[in-house]
Amino acid sequence: MRTFRDRVRHAVMFELIGLAIFTPGAAILFDQPIGHMGVIGVVSATAATLWNFVFNLGFDRAMLRIRGSVHKTMRIRIAHTALFEAGLIVILIPFIAWYLGISLMTALLLDIAVVAFYLVYAFTFNIFYDWAFPIQASPPLPHASA
Repeated sequence: MRTFRDRVRHAVMFELIGLAIFTPGAAILFDQPIGHMGVIGVVSATAATLWNFVFNLGFDRAMLRIRGSVHKTMRIRIAHTALFEAGLIVILIPFIAWYLGISLMTALLLDIAVVAFYLVYAFTFNIFYDWAFPIQASPPLPHASA
């Protein structure tokens, strides 16, 4: 299982690289001022960083309980990415709609485009991250007694 320090490094790297790509690209694609997309990006990155930490910790603990390992197959990686992004959509849509003064439906459509980018980005980033920083072997977590 990943250490606290490793999880912090993962979350910070993921968000900084993502923001560097997202902000200028979204400003051009959605014809919005770069400042507005910068605010959307920073708020989204902050929410995503917190969600990333909590979600990945919970996901790994669930994997240890269910599978006895945190090793992710390709099918588990796809489910992991999809579940993470679905949670992020629920968190971010109301903020995007409010900040840009658009309807929830328009915010959802905008966010779907952003999520499409982040689905590919998250999938690719996590494969490269696992390659660059492999998980060290650790003893399984103790099970609680009933």
